[in-house]
Amino acid sequence: MRIDVYTIFPGIFRSPLREGLLGKALERGILDIRIHDIREYAPGRHRQVDDAPFGGGPGMVMKPEPIFEAVLNTLGYGWEELDRLKEEVRVILLTPRGRRMEQSLVRELAEEEHLALICGRYEGVDERVLEHLCTDALSVGDYVLSGGEFAALVVIDAVARLVPGVVGNRESLQEESFSGGLLEYPQYTRPADYRGWRVPEVLLSGNHAAIAEWRRRKAFEWTERHRPDLLRGGGLDPQAWGEGGD
Repeated sequence: MRIDVYTIFPGIFRSPLREGLLGKALERGILDIRIHDIREYAPGRHRQVDDAPFGGGPGMVMKPEPIFEAVLNTLGYGWEELDRLKEEVRVILLTPRGRRMEQSLVRELAEEEHLALICGRYEGVDERVLEHLCTDALSVGDYVLSGGEFAALVVIDAVARLVPGVVGNRESLQEESFSGGLLEYPQYTRPADYRGWRVPEVLLSGNHAAIAEWRRRKAFEWTERHRPDLLRGGGLDPQAWGEGGD
């Protein structure tokens, strides 16, 4: 998978893309991530990428020209090919105004061959970028960050994990939070007794059916307590998750 990222702060990406799964995937050629500095495509001696908003108001707005020029030049499309660009590349603007990212969308994006992520800044991005260049507007949550760079890293990490070859054990992806509509069940490891805090006996029993039942029940209980919104309309019956203690 190829991912092109457009930002005015390319240094933000240096360390995260060298570490962990992402670093290994890049070394092995499973991922091709290219970071582009929008300022390099801004006109004038000062490489200005923002200006005051029409209609007044606080802050600055990112100008359209440098973003269009950066995307078209780096991806090799002409102005007359904007429609073809959007057919061949999923061009995503990271913005609090966008669709909230969920695991179903992450799976959808992981099926794409080519993503382009535009990192918004300041009070936002000129709307013509979204109207004529982007295929999607995406938010990573109901809060505001200082810039789209951090949101882009979240998208890259979430999507990359689903690209074949990035995660060694594919089975581990099937029992993660959100994979089945619930948050993940609690996990324990050695020692079985730490300062008198014992691991639930069922996990030490070797009874795989009982362990699976315990995990299903705990996943439901945790989701019901911390994210009841995931259960609404999901057709999940609390009684189906069994009774019993730890």
